[in-house]
Amino acid sequence: MRDPSVTDFLSEAGWGVFLHYLAPVVGGDEMTPAQWQRLVAGVDVDGLADQLVECGAGYLCITLGQNSGYYLSPNETYDAVVGHRPSRCAERDLVADLRAALAPRGTHLLVYLPSGAPDRDERAMQALGWRNGTQAIHQRPPRGAGEDGRPWGIDNPRLEGFQRKWEAVIAEWSQRWGEGVRGWWFDGCYFPEMYEHPLAPNWSSFCAAARAGNPDAIVAFNPGVMVDLMVLTEQQDYAAGEISDQFPPCTRRWIHGVQWHVLSYLGDTWGHGEAPRFADDFPERYTRQAVEKGGAVSWDVPPCPDGLIDNAFLDRLRSIGVAART
Repeated sequence: MRDPSVTDFLSEAGWGVFLHYLAPVVGGDEMTPAQWQRLVAGVDVDGLADQLVECGAGYLCITLGQNSGYYLSPNETYDAVVGHRPSRCAERDLVADLRAALAPRGTHLLVYLPSGAPDRDERAMQALGWRNGTQAIHQRPPRGAGEDGRPWGIDNPRLEGFQRKWEAVIAEWSQRWGEGVRGWWFDGCYFPEMYEHPLAPNWSSFCAAARAGNPDAIVAFNPGVMVDLMVLTEQQDYAAGEISDQFPPCTRRWIHGVQWHVLSYLGDTWGHGEAPRFADDFPERYTRQAVEKGGAVSWDVPPCPDGLIDNAFLDRLRSIGVAART
């Protein structure tokens, strides 16, 4: 188990904002590399940083990319493996620019990344060697199968080749940003057997890649919506805490030996919505109660194409910030 003090900043912040700045969210499903470059280049990092300070959020967690295969930071390792020309990685390093805008304002930065390849990009899926875990994990191989070096597929539930490539992609980003990124939130860890092995690639090598540029970076692995805030490995520092409609109360800072943390959305769903879905003051009360116990709550709000938060949601975040300070 790691030194739990690495999560002190998260507990002290108490609450923060999560942004699904994804190609389908801000630009629609028919994205092109040129359009993606224009969108990322137009993000107003100083304006967003000012909004976060105004509402009192202690940190921001932003998506690097997801299923579409468009990412908001350059990555030479990813481009070398996948081979898209032009690249679907942004030329602008939006994470680095956010770090530069947030740090002077005292706002921490975390990043989101799926644990698997972008499943709507066939070329990336093939090049990275990824196959959906339902097939790779739950169709159990015969005894003796799945040893290191086997081809990926149902006879190799660990997908070693994919894991090594994905860790290299993650490590490049981590080394690029260094201590400027305080943590990682890994989505889609629905098949933890991939990583439960004494030899790398495993949980340890996965975390080492995320901490390649910052040994103190905190890591969470999301197994899906779990009200009991499941923790998958002792390498984990805080609970991923994805919640939709059932919200577990925070009774203490620690749960299953890690920092208590919950993530949910204020809109209709992740990254979408025209107005907050809560008619009463539940988000304010829930956040305040968690902060009082040393927990942390992340609220996802829909991003505008320029990266700013719409006033309807900014007003609600301001209200949450006031409640958290009361």
